[in-house]
Amino acid sequence: MNPESPIRTLGYSAIDFESAGAARGLTDIPVQVGIASWTPEHGMTEPFVSYLRSDRPVTWSARKVHGIRDEDLVGAPRLQELWPTLRKRLGGAVVVAHGKGTEKRFLRAFPGHGFGPWIDTLLLARAAWPDLGSHSLSALCEHRGLVDDLREFIEARKWHDALFDAAASLFLLRNIVDAFELADRPLECLLRPDLSEWHRLRRP
Repeated sequence: MNPESPIRTLGYSAIDFESAGAARGLTDIPVQVGIASWTPEHGMTEPFVSYLRSDRPVTWSARKVHGIRDEDLVGAPRLQELWPTLRKRLGGAVVVAHGKGTEKRFLRAFPGHGFGPWIDTLLLARAAWPDLGSHSLSALCEHRGLVDDLREFIEARKWHDALFDAAASLFLLRNIVDAFELADRPLECLLRPDLSEWHRLRRP
């Protein structure tokens, strides 16, 4: 994908994972995945969410955050079984995540998948609004007045649900593009945000 392509001409797919929680001596594993997609021309498209089968129980601390129980995972597919879905939804798109480290790590289950380039809305928000007290996804969406529209688009879900958080990162990306009038700028300015330029672009 050409980093000089105008932002308005591209498609964006956000992904979020919720996990079983860290356990001593074990690598964390995903138990839910959500994907939402958006194009500046056509808006949001049909989202996707699924629980993921886990080989070990969800920790108490993780369950307290996202509310996912072991019984919710019964009969769920393994992440590897969802490869056709992920390839269809992430392939050829700019991939978006809020704090992309976890999502990139879990996608290593598919060596050589080739998804990307990646936009991290956490880095974008820090460049856009460096003075905010919190750059958590929920705090940013509250600050930018996005929560009501987000809840209308993703009904009956809440923060730390994989689909809700994935959609929230796209709503935030769209808001940043609109607020800084970036639609005709090259994708590069979202991939590697230049804080000095963002400060110049920021409206008073």
